[in-house]
Parts: sequence; structure tokens; C-alpha cells
Amino acid sequence: MIKLSKRLQTIADQVTAGARTADIGSDHALLPVYLLQCGKCPSAIAGELNEGPFQAARRQIAEAGLTKAIEARQGNGLGVLKPGEADTITIAGMGGALMADILESGRLAGKLAGVRELVLQPNVGEEIVRKWLVEHGFVLQDETLLEEDGKMYEVLHALRASDSPKETTNETLYDPGFLAVSLETEQKRNWLYRMGPYLLRQRAELLDNKWRHEIGKLERICKQLEQSDLAESRDKQTQLRQEINAIEEVLSCLRTDKP
Repeated sequence: MIKLSKRLQTIADQVTAGARTADIGSDHALLPVYLLQCGKCPSAIAGELNEGPFQAARRQIAEAGLTKAIEARQGNGLGVLKPGEADTITIAGMGGALMADILESGRLAGKLAGVRELVLQPNVGEEIVRKWLVEHGFVLQDETLLEEDGKMYEVLHALRASDSPKETTNETLYDPGFLAVSLETEQKRNWLYRMGPYLLRQRAELLDNKWRHEIGKLERICKQLEQSDLAESRDKQTQLRQEINAIEEVLSCLRTDKP
């Protein structure tokens, strides 16, 4: 059986057993092959845009003896799907803005018909993905923050609102009252989108580490801006200082509230 990386294994663990799965940007089709090998999924589609990775996916599927259960398709985003042929879509390893564009293009083309579950791993711009989910009737069920090879990854697991437990709603998840900080209501909601409603509630140590690293990056930019006499640089520095202070306040709130 294929052995997955920690990141891909986390994604695989979130896929509902028995789901027909479409892995978009599948690269070597490692995830679909694993899902079939372990008996978690009855069938899968491995979608890939570029010729090299598409051929690699075909070889991987053939070597695993799964050509009857997994179909490699070459195309852009959800364009490889027909409406109603997938229950779960997984997308990993790209920016949040691109991921949201892929989902939105697919939605407009009717490709999300019948899809009840999304398992998504954006490399950056996670808040863009979370906002897309809320705007289009999906509700987060869980979030996982993991570290692999010195990098932090967030895995988001969402269901359609109609399939989500009634007590799990976007209104509850993104309730700004959860954050006991001095920020304005809309700012609180924005930080829930940026940091993740589950990750904030879990108060994970990795979350603190991730945002301490972000503060370090912002501090370095501020030092560079100090070398400039331009008014725009001073304005940017003020903006970044406000962002640093907001991060510090949210993290401090979490540590204070931690049981």
C-alpha cells in the first residue's frame, strides 16, 4: 500500500468512507490510489492539468492495478468532472485564491451538483477559502493544523449546510463574540476567517507558533520600511503595526482563556 506524507494522510483521514472522490490537482494520484487501496472509497477521479503529472498519475494508477476504479483525467480544475459523479472533492497544495477560483468556476458550471463534502488544503490564503465556503452553503466540520518539513499546513473539512449537524452552523462558528478582544465586530470576524474558527477554539500550540512566525515576518518588513522617508512607507508601517497588535491581542486572549 502507498505510504502518504503526513499532509496527504491528514487529507485522506477527513474523506468520508464510501465517498466517490475527485482529487483535483492530483499530481501522481497518490491520494486516490491510497483511498482505494485502504478500502475507504469505491472509486475516484484524479484530475490534473499538466501533461507530465497527468501521465505520472496514469502510471501510478496502472501500477496499483486500479485502472477500473480510478480514472485519470486531464483538464482545468473541476472541468474534469461531470455533474453528479463525485460525492467528495479534495484539492491540495495551491494558494487559497486559486482554490476558490477553481471552486467558483466549477460551481457556476454545475460541477458541484451532488458534491456534499470538500477537503481542502490551501498553502496560503486560507481565509479566502473559508469565506468562499460560507458564501456558497458549506460549513466547516473541522480544521487541522500540522507541520511537515518545517512548513505549516491547514486542512479544512467542510460539508454542505444541508448535511451538516444542525448545531454546527456558520453563524455559530464565526460568531465574533467568541473573541474577547477590543477589536471591532467586523475585525473579530475577519480574524476568525484568517486564523480558523476551530483552530482558535482548539488553542493549539502550533497555531501560536504559526502566528508568532507571521509576526516575525511583519516586524522585518517594518524595519525595512523604517529606512524610507516616504509618507506611503510610514502609512504602511502603521498598518502593519496595527496588524501585529491585533495578532498579539488574539493570541494573548487564547492563552488567557486556556483551561
